[in-house]
Amino acid sequence: MSPTLAAAQELIRRPSVTPKDEGCCQWIASRLDPLGFKSEIMPYGEVTNLWAVREGGLPGPTLVLAGHIDVVPPGPLDKWTHPPFAAEIADGQLYGRGAADMKSSVAAFVTASESFIKNREQFNGRLAFLITSDEEGPAIDGTVQVLRELAHRGEQLNYCLVGEPTSSASLGDTIKNGRRGSLSGQLTIFGKQGHVAYPHLAENPIHRFAPALAELAAIRWDDGNQYFPPTTWQVSNIQSGTGATNVIPGALTAAFNFRFASVSSPDSLKSRLEAVLDRHGLQHKIEWNLGGDPYLTPAGTLCDSLRGAIAKETGIKAELSTTGGTSDGRFIAKHCREVVEFGPVNATIHQIDERIAVEALDGLHAIYLELITDLLERKPSAIAKR
Repeated sequence: MSPTLAAAQELIRRPSVTPKDEGCCQWIASRLDPLGFKSEIMPYGEVTNLWAVREGGLPGPTLVLAGHIDVVPPGPLDKWTHPPFAAEIADGQLYGRGAADMKSSVAAFVTASESFIKNREQFNGRLAFLITSDEEGPAIDGTVQVLRELAHRGEQLNYCLVGEPTSSASLGDTIKNGRRGSLSGQLTIFGKQGHVAYPHLAENPIHRFAPALAELAAIRWDDGNQYFPPTTWQVSNIQSGTGATNVIPGALTAAFNFRFASVSSPDSLKSRLEAVLDRHGLQHKIEWNLGGDPYLTPAGTLCDSLRGAIAKETGIKAELSTTGGTSDGRFIAKHCREVVEFGPVNATIHQIDERIAVEALDGLHAIYLELITDLLERKPSAIAKR
């Protein structure tokens, strides 16, 4: 059996629904410690984190392999063709919650590191792991806390590969070299409750909000740029009413989200949205939550090295993309000069029967190994010139 397949099955069989770890970090450390890594389990609240470092013995950069072992809940168990935590193989596919997002990537990180360090006494710089059980959850006690501690220690991080499932149709077709920012809001529109037969004695917040909603939905917030698509605004939930058909409600609540490009700021988006509400004369309040600022790693050493590794293994010229949801890359980018995300096909992530092609596991291993070798075996001067 492929070592990467075996490692992925070991991780999938641990039901680490966020923020549970179920021993995943300790298992990873047990594989890294014999290689000379110094591993630290860093618990914060209910979250388990792992920071592990292997010194190469020669001057060079620090390359971090980052990811998460927590998974979203499996949903109805009777809907799964194969049990979500059994890690069964059928028709060339490995089934299980986390198979694509992203336990297979973490497994390939481990086996690629084992292959790299085997029969190597020295290499340039350092190889490190940053693993958390708090990526699918609030992301408060996970990567953010570890980075805060590393900053306190004066750690310098040069390159970071996040193993998120970024591929679209086939392994290697897409690299995420950045992500849009995420700004959410919980909006309350206030009206006046009353009887539907006497609307002149009440104020219907649904009717009042409708024209503003139409205007907000039609706004082009920006045009994006060469790296980011235009900012989008979406309403994800609207609630109002008392449950009775003859009562005009007294309030309406709506949840919404901006996925914003670097050409817009959170403050500018807040101001523009509230200006629309004010123009329509709506009495309102908004509770804002900035999930993360956008980040970007332009084409350079890390992107070039990863694209070269993918091309060598698959023959594919990977595209750089900043679309999709958020990841812990948004936190890491504040501490590391180059951050990219790359992993398996994301077609089944968070779905019933999440899965990954078995052959993709060895592909991930080979790509990650090539990247590690390229960045940590090159002479520092050669990397600086790229």
